[in-house]
Order: sequence, then C-alpha cells, then structure tokens
Amino acid sequence: MGTNKILVTGGSGMVGKHLKRILPNSIYISSKDGDLRDPTYVKYLLSSLTPDTVIHLAARVGGIQENIDNPAEFFDDNILINTNVLKYSYKYNVKRFLGILSTCIYPDKMNNYPMVESDIFSGPPSPTNFSYGYAKRCLAVQIDSYNKQYNTKYNYLISSNLYSELDNFEHGRKMHFITALLKKIYTQTQKIELLGTGKPLRQFMYAGDFARIIKKVIEKDITESFNVACPENLSIQKMAEIAIKTLKPNLNLEFNNHPELDGQYRKDVSCKKMEKFIPNFNFTPFSKGIKIVYDKIS
Repeated sequence: MGTNKILVTGGSGMVGKHLKRILPNSIYISSKDGDLRDPTYVKYLLSSLTPDTVIHLAARVGGIQENIDNPAEFFDDNILINTNVLKYSYKYNVKRFLGILSTCIYPDKMNNYPMVESDIFSGPPSPTNFSYGYAKRCLAVQIDSYNKQYNTKYNYLISSNLYSELDNFEHGRKMHFITALLKKIYTQTQKIELLGTGKPLRQFMYAGDFARIIKKVIEKDITESFNVACPENLSIQKMAEIAIKTLKPNLNLEFNNHPELDGQYRKDVSCKKMEKFIPNFNFTPFSKGIKIVYDKIS
C-alpha cells in the first residue's frame, strides 16, 4: 500500500473497530473528535490531515423505532455528514473515497430477489427507515455524480445487516438486532420476547468479514461499487432459533406479533458483482459468528 495515508470516519463503530485491527496505521476519527455535520470542522479535518484515501463509515444510525420517531433528524444528519465529507475530500485532493452504504437503500418491495446494484432506484425504500434509506441512497448519487463531473475514482460498498462483538452493548435503542437478541438470551432464564412477527428475511454479516473486504478493496484499488453480503438469508425467527439452540437451548421464544415493527419483509442482495473482484471470500457462518459475540457478553 506504500505511503497511502488513510482516514476512517466513524472509527468507533463496529466496522471501524474491526478495521483498526487490520489497518492499524490509518487515522480513525469518531463523533468525540468533532461533528461531521459542521462544514468548518470537516474542512479543517481534510485540509490538515490531507489523506490519500477516505473510508467513510460515519452515519447517524438507530433501530426501527428510533427511525420511525426521528425521520427528519436521520435525513438531515446523514445528508450533512455525507455532503461535507465527500465535498471536502474532493476539495483537498483525496484520490480514493470509499463510501459505506446499507442494503436499506434498496426498494421496499421488488418482483425479483436477490436484488442487484441496478435495482437501487426501482422504488422507494422501506417506510420504517425511509429517511435514513434515502439519505444513504443520496450518497450513491453524490459519488456517481463526482465521478461523472470530476473524473474521480470514488466508489461505495452496499453492506447487508451487520453484527459483532465490538457493537455497543449498553444503549438499547442504538443496539443492532443481533446484539440485542444475544443480550436478551444471556439475561433471560425462561423466555425471550422479540418485536414483530419474526417473518422478515435478513442477510446478516459478521462485521469483521466486512472489514476484511474493505481492506481488500483498498489494497487492490478496486474502484467499482457493489453489494457485500453473506449468502445466508434467514428469517428473524430462524436466526433467533439458531441462537437459542446454540447458546441456551432451554429458552422459549415469543414474538409480540406487531407487523408494523417488522420493517422490510426482505432485502437480500446478490453478490455476483463482488465475486468478480473478490472471488471465493469465506464468510463467517452465522452459528459461528454469534458464538464470538455471545462469548463477549458472557
């Protein structure tokens, strides 16, 4: 990688922490260092550090209920963060910008699954995280627009849902689903109750796997944009059943059966494009990954 100076935003998040393990010489910043919604701070950051590469992980994130309660803030904050970081990365001659998106940018409903990259604009995102999904979709538009107008080689990766032992275990509303599930399994002795119906399908990927893919994209100087997801596409109920069977077989599982809390029914994506650039990648199986996380909790 030579003298490539890498700046990572969102360095205190799950993926940022995993990246720090495998790209230890990069510069990692978090919200404790400054507010990326503030253009003055972002301008100072990029002009003073002058990185060659920016890996943009930072985002305003939250669970379904928080997205439902605060749609304006989720849109405003993410649009400001993305616009500032991309704008000043270009202004201060960042050669490679890698934006990290989520599969929630995809349409809420499609006729064909798994979805491919050209499906992004085929319909609106899920109503439960519409603002967040659209704000992240806008970053794809921004990156493509910079490439078109300025001939840059910026790109983005569209990640499926993630889980990790490095997630935030303390703040319930900010906890990712798998973390919250495993914490419930650990703390309960007779039964656990989950929101919704358990029917939605999800691809969950171990965050350490995603960090390894990001590293490969940077090292191999891959400039294409593509989906990144573990092939396993399981229902929420199936994932909970696997987790209980693996970790605490005597627990009973119940759902509160409120369909409005289900979120998108399915949003699985194809990784055929990724496989062209990163063939034969070994994803961590779900049953193995959750043991890594559970061991951290216990």
